[in-house]
Amino acid sequence: MRFLHRSLFVYLGAAFLGVASPGFCDESRKAPQVEEVSKSTDGVDLNASKVAAPSTPQTPRVKVAVYKGDGASSSRKKVIAVLEKQPDFLIRDITVDEIKAGKLDEFDVLIHPGGSGGGQGRALGEEGRAAEKKFIEAGGGYIGVCAGAYLATCDYEWSLGILDAKVVDREHWARGFGEVKIGLADKSKDVLGAAPGQKPIYYHQGPLLAPASNPDIPDYEELAKFETEIAKNGATPGVMTGCTAIAIGNFKDGRVLCFSPHPEHDSPTESMLVKAVEWAAEVRKSK
Repeated sequence: MRFLHRSLFVYLGAAFLGVASPGFCDESRKAPQVEEVSKSTDGVDLNASKVAAPSTPQTPRVKVAVYKGDGASSSRKKVIAVLEKQPDFLIRDITVDEIKAGKLDEFDVLIHPGGSGGGQGRALGEEGRAAEKKFIEAGGGYIGVCAGAYLATCDYEWSLGILDAKVVDREHWARGFGEVKIGLADKSKDVLGAAPGQKPIYYHQGPLLAPASNPDIPDYEELAKFETEIAKNGATPGVMTGCTAIAIGNFKDGRVLCFSPHPEHDSPTESMLVKAVEWAAEVRKSK
């Protein structure tokens, strides 16, 4: 009976050590396994104290910060749900205070999700926006989805000004939502892993992008344009079609990629978000 009590104590201790760490994407650790107790013929417990060491979690290849704060919508949770499926991605929330404190230096890519571009930009304030620009200038990657694309442009007082783009028909930004079709350019295969041609995707009042001709920022490259449109709430038909839907650009040493529509919304398009993160992270990962 004495040996049974001792084995039970070791088993319960091992189970306690195996509790997973908190966090969005911490790899769950398996509870250390107690080796089977063997006994000698004289009744001595030979190895009851031996416990297998917990396995070391794999080092993440890409570290992604997802903005959490005013102006972010449920798009944020969908973005996280898509990216946390990738075993070599480490996904963490980042708040405005953390951005101001320089915590972006711990990541490879920053994502601003859907919601309100103005809400996110104003929440960051001048200090937060400056911290983000510094991160991107030094080689950090930036992904803007819908509101995050508005934020990246040069068009508003709260904009980051990291993509040489303006917003077409700003007055009718609330033009509606639903499925649209985009035309993917040849380079979309290299950057997004998506074959050139027409593809349906969910749209929710994202920016209609066009070149801003800002001399301080390199021209962006169009990966996709809108081939169908939504024109509700007084929006003029014919304006959306032909405008840029997905754009990439450089900001100093960093990479910027903006989606007007929502690739995270449906499974047929979510792989484009994954590829976008990998592309945006390449500068930091090569250092």
